[in-house]
Amino acid sequence: MTARWDAVVVGAGFAGSLVAHRLGAQGWRVLVLEAGRSAPTGAQASAAHRAAGGGPPTSPYPHNPEAPSPDVTDLTGLPDGGFTATGYLRQYGPLPYASGYLRANGGTGLLWTGLTPRMHPENFRTGDLGHGRNWPIGYHDLEPYYRAAEHELGVAADAEEQRRAVGLPMPDDYAFPMRAIPASFLDRQLADALDGRSVRDPAVPGPARLAVTPTPHARNGVPTEGTRVNGTGANGTPAEGTPTRRPGSADGPLCAGSAGCVPACPSGAKYTPLRTQARWAAGVELQTEAVVSRVLADPRTGRAGGVEYRSGGAIHRVAADLVVLAAHAIENARLLLLSGLADRSGQLGRNLMDHPALLTWGLMPRPVGPYRGPASTSGLEAFRFGPGRDRRAPFRIEIGNWGWSWAGGAPEAETAALLATGLRGKELRERLGDRLGRQFSLQFELEQPADPANRVTLDPDRRDPLGLPTPAIRYDLSDYVREGMASARAVSDQLFALLGAEDHTAYPADGWPGRLEHRGEVHGYRGAGHAGGTHLMGDSPATSVVDHWQRCWDHPNLYAVGCGSMPSLGTSNPSLTMAALALRSAERMHRDLLELHRPAAVTAPGPVTSPATATATVTATPSANSLPPEPPSPSEPS
Repeated sequence: MTARWDAVVVGAGFAGSLVAHRLGAQGWRVLVLEAGRSAPTGAQASAAHRAAGGGPPTSPYPHNPEAPSPDVTDLTGLPDGGFTATGYLRQYGPLPYASGYLRANGGTGLLWTGLTPRMHPENFRTGDLGHGRNWPIGYHDLEPYYRAAEHELGVAADAEEQRRAVGLPMPDDYAFPMRAIPASFLDRQLADALDGRSVRDPAVPGPARLAVTPTPHARNGVPTEGTRVNGTGANGTPAEGTPTRRPGSADGPLCAGSAGCVPACPSGAKYTPLRTQARWAAGVELQTEAVVSRVLADPRTGRAGGVEYRSGGAIHRVAADLVVLAAHAIENARLLLLSGLADRSGQLGRNLMDHPALLTWGLMPRPVGPYRGPASTSGLEAFRFGPGRDRRAPFRIEIGNWGWSWAGGAPEAETAALLATGLRGKELRERLGDRLGRQFSLQFELEQPADPANRVTLDPDRRDPLGLPTPAIRYDLSDYVREGMASARAVSDQLFALLGAEDHTAYPADGWPGRLEHRGEVHGYRGAGHAGGTHLMGDSPATSVVDHWQRCWDHPNLYAVGCGSMPSLGTSNPSLTMAALALRSAERMHRDLLELHRPAAVTAPGPVTSPATATATVTATPSANSLPPEPPSPSEPS
């Protein structure tokens, strides 16, 4: 062992950066090991993406060749149906897991769209509703940590609107740290046409009433004035009455509405984990290009003693009193499998989930101003909950401000198509301006229940550049999810009719690896980048991998944090829920470390004459200058 730490955190993305921040603020010495390289800021990444002429979301970020990142371009649809997968992830179907992720400092939190809706209370008990699994905690257990996470990330939203339109319970006096991001011109056009109207979902007897509702965002806007928002108390718990400061810290620039949040926000207004890292205490140390290959645990006690990692052609070990895995749902499962740990239940690596995103797109009858505002500023919330979910997967409808970019091609593709027809000069400019100005798209994010058959395993035949087995994926969508797609497409058809829009939706086999047929209809989905479920939490070690603190059942000082712990994803982008869970778990980790280092009573030498002289106290306290005693050297896992 080359060093001793109070805690070692594996992964410097959303969850890892927040946990390190909270533990460091309490005076604990924390080492953060990140497999990827240091990442540029949003403006630098955006410039690099433009200079390279575009590319997949991971393209502007530096890659560590010893820690490959899977990308959406690794998948190719076949002309006769099906798909092929190349790159880091081996895929065994029947359908493709269509999301990538980034192994770099900041993780996939560098690539996200910045949307932060909370999960609905209904989504914590999907098992009771007949599909998936229940959480061991409920919405109200997590609600204070939602508020704390919203302050950490700097969320812009209107609390009253979220109560009314989404049905989210919040304290009556709660205000988000920042005012809601203004609705885009497209949002306003759709609201004029849709608000108060109704459509019919084939799975629900009655009509669904429509209301275009602003979506919460983790990006700098106008701070809420005259309010006091929730901060954190001395022990990391949410505390009322903290004076307002710039949320999300960093005092970054305001959102400029560039519609370029992925792969990077050009203005730097969007929250990324790099902002949290900028506030780390002096006792937190980051090491990049450190690929953790094993968690070292004592087979007699189950306690983790540290980790082994590879960097610069050498193998290193570090000892720690607490080990926290925060490397992504797939990488956390892979590392536990490599270590031979935490699989008493047989659920490790199973229950892989995402939000399959059904996209529809078309042309409005008049210009609607796409490519203005963040990627999405509003959505339709009526299909996220309610009676229909016993027949089909629920879904949230996201209104896209980025035209057909994700659905049917960026403006460059439209330009190339018109050039191919022979158009030039004024006629080309007019035709291009007309078509681009009328583009819009809808994204239906469907809930995918936990299914043990969808899983991550270690590939027996393939190795990464360090000689470690790579992850292998088996993935499919149940009839329940496919029924959700059928309902989503039926709703989309009615929305297009109400808008008077020309539907251009098509799912050609060679362009859509995620293409399927259901009841005679063709649907296509893309991955939302929302991996979850691979080390899910529960109330029993026989049926789950971690407890409600995200602590591995058989390893009392080993945590696996992140979306991999979530028993369900609901229909919300999961980053905010992941952040709230990380803050809640950091509170438990702090108590674990205090318990480990509490004053101990030992018998004093010599004769004892009275209780007052019978014991002497030995005290260990956490500080940057005093490391805890070295733990026993862990045995090698078999």
